[in-house]
Amino acid sequence: MLGLWGVRRQGSVWRDEAVTYDMAHRTLPELWATAAHVDLVHSAYYLLMHGLFLVFGSMDPLLVMRLPSVAAAAVATAGVTVLGRRLVGLRAGVAAGALFAVVPQIQRFAQEGRSYALVTACVVWATYLLIHAIRSRSAWTWSGYAVLMLTAAILHEFAILALVAHAWAVPRDARRHWAVAAFVAVAGVAPLALLSTGQTAQVAWIGMNVGGLVWFLGSGTVAALCARRLLRHRAAGPGTGGDSGEVLLVRVALPLAVLPGAILLLASLVHPLFEDRYVLYSIVGQALLAGAALDRILRGRGRKKAVLVVVALALLAVAAYSPHLRAPDSRRDDATAIAQAVRQLEAPGDGVLYEPGHRRVWSLTRPETFAGLRDLALYKAPDRSGWLYGTEVSASVIRSRMLHERRIVVLRDPAGEPLDDSPGEKVKRDVLSQEFQERVTLLPHGARVSLYTRRDHS
Repeated sequence: MLGLWGVRRQGSVWRDEAVTYDMAHRTLPELWATAAHVDLVHSAYYLLMHGLFLVFGSMDPLLVMRLPSVAAAAVATAGVTVLGRRLVGLRAGVAAGALFAVVPQIQRFAQEGRSYALVTACVVWATYLLIHAIRSRSAWTWSGYAVLMLTAAILHEFAILALVAHAWAVPRDARRHWAVAAFVAVAGVAPLALLSTGQTAQVAWIGMNVGGLVWFLGSGTVAALCARRLLRHRAAGPGTGGDSGEVLLVRVALPLAVLPGAILLLASLVHPLFEDRYVLYSIVGQALLAGAALDRILRGRGRKKAVLVVVALALLAVAAYSPHLRAPDSRRDDATAIAQAVRQLEAPGDGVLYEPGHRRVWSLTRPETFAGLRDLALYKAPDRSGWLYGTEVSASVIRSRMLHERRIVVLRDPAGEPLDDSPGEKVKRDVLSQEFQERVTLLPHGARVSLYTRRDHS
């Protein structure tokens, strides 16, 4: 139910979801042509969404796009609960599941038309099958583990880093079986990974993600402290089945909580790659450790008190973050609000410019709003170009087209964002400043939408 609360976000769509919507509505040849140039890493997810829109195209597109993530988050939460119960006990499982469900990142991506909740669900249940396979030695269970890890990695390649974390939990007598399953997953995703190395420009935008880094360091520290408490109790107390479960939980959960993000941080020393959503599944390990530690702290203090503490923590987290995460301004921008601003300023026959050109993404979910505008820089439309945002004409052609216009609607990043110094973008700015005058500017969330008119025309 938490995932369904405010799932439409008052009709807002941000730029990444606009890409999902557009790619899901391209034909299969167009999808393949685009994947050959860019965003291959998400191609399987786009193909899945393409199929869902074919089947449920008459439904609200926001629901078609977001409900798979809602369902995946629910499945992941159930998996965390079952894992905690299997390893430690029912109370630890319920606590872990409740804490997982209210983490802000989980709530966010449970309502977003991207692949990260689906990846997390696959990793959760792959982890469950890993524990089951270690104990049962079932070939079918190892096969299921390999299939789920391969599925997660195909949906997003960085899911394969969970294998590194899983390796720490595998005892010596099960390593051969795990190695075979891991090889299947790695070999299966290897062609995709090798091909996508030629598309590194797609992650060129990644810089220092301060918020994500602070979350990773903080949550990683908490996870380590929880693991320390569980292991310290094990060392100080008598050996019991429950204690051995806690040790195995630490061996599974602590590497999952820390290693994938740490690997991306180390790789970022060569090329920036760290984004906390790329390893969203790390929260699984954090929640398991926190749930088990909470269970250990409250053990012996009464079941009613333990339940009340877990419920209070969950409600506090929901009250603190949930309303904002469901607001239209909770993401980086809002393509719906931007389209509404364009509608206020446009007149039939106006020209339109995107600064920079990849902000054409804002037009992808509301093409009818932009249908009456002449895209002055466009060479090939996004769906026919084999690229996400279309291709643009040369700087000289952009200049010539702009000089034939009387009114131009300009869509730009907010003030203070770095400027693109490519020739085409410089020409857009130069002609606007020399030949046009800014008449009106609206500020929808994450953008500036301005009407420019020729200086000799009012």
